[in-house]
Amino acid sequence: MTDALKRLSDEGVAIWLDDLSRKRITSGNLAELIDQSHVVGVTTNPAIFQKAISGGEGYEQQLTDLATRKVTVEEALRMITTADVRDAADILRPVYDRTDGQDGRVSIEVDPRLAHNTPATVAEAKQLAWLVDRPNTLIKIPATKAGLPAITEVIGKGISVNVTLIFSLERYREVMDAYLAGLEKAKAAGLDLSLIHSVASFFVSRVDSEIDKRLDAVGTDEAKALKGKAALANARLAYEAYEEVFASERWAALERVGANKQRALWASTGVKDPAYKDTLYVDDLVAPNTVNTMPEATLEATADHGQITGDTVRGTYEQARAELDAVAKLGISYDDVVQLLEDEGVEKFEASWNDLLKSTEAELERLAPTEA
Repeated sequence: MTDALKRLSDEGVAIWLDDLSRKRITSGNLAELIDQSHVVGVTTNPAIFQKAISGGEGYEQQLTDLATRKVTVEEALRMITTADVRDAADILRPVYDRTDGQDGRVSIEVDPRLAHNTPATVAEAKQLAWLVDRPNTLIKIPATKAGLPAITEVIGKGISVNVTLIFSLERYREVMDAYLAGLEKAKAAGLDLSLIHSVASFFVSRVDSEIDKRLDAVGTDEAKALKGKAALANARLAYEAYEEVFASERWAALERVGANKQRALWASTGVKDPAYKDTLYVDDLVAPNTVNTMPEATLEATADHGQITGDTVRGTYEQARAELDAVAKLGISYDDVVQLLEDEGVEKFEASWNDLLKSTEAELERLAPTEA
């Protein structure tokens, strides 16, 4: 059942699960996925926590305690989410130890309402790292313009980071630059660079969703023939950029003192168009030293019928450029698409966070002890 997942791992793709809940932790399901499905990391985001906590299972005792203590809803939410991340990190600790810190990672996101506030993002990242207090945590920071200096600052303090919501090739290069600048700050501060890790979460399926919609509006045979190609092309050119940056002399100087490469992480790899094969963004994004973070349905589909045929990224760069150029020639603006997706990504996470605050507040009120 997991031969395809093993082949994927053998090709240098780390398999991370894009989901976390208390039930998954306490039932033994997470440990089972690590043991049987080659899962070596977990990512979370506000939407995932919103789904888990609103479902309620496993959270009632902690919510009751928090209600009794009369904590604020923001504090309650952080106590709940960091508890899940801490427990998941403990389950993944053997993987972290076995891979010298590269995998065995659990990600937790800064409050998405801070996406355009650099100092607040830095302060929140430091607080989250302190609250979780596990070496195998990654703090997720969005790749907004305000997020870039925050990434440098947080990496410079020795905190490992998962940079999220990357859609454009230009922004991805800025993210890698922010990471290297952070490592240079950490080096100047005398920190051990070998203990600092980072991934850059490059989003995939949403690019096809938006560009396909615009191709449908164009409506020509040429436009229809380009559907389902832009997201893979974009991600493959991101890997080309990764290869360039981590072959530079600037990087070599950091590597000589123990620094780790910032791996490209393929995010949003669940296929949204049922016309496409459900393992599209796994089978066709195989490259060394990458991460693919999958929703459980995609993980199961890959295990069942994934077609892992070796490296499907290197050697495709000219074709990828031609495909994106062809989309542009039809009047579809790449810059407009990726900016829209970033804006929507921040808005969606913020909406999920606000929903989560509301449902948590309702639970605290329901469980609050009645005054004598």
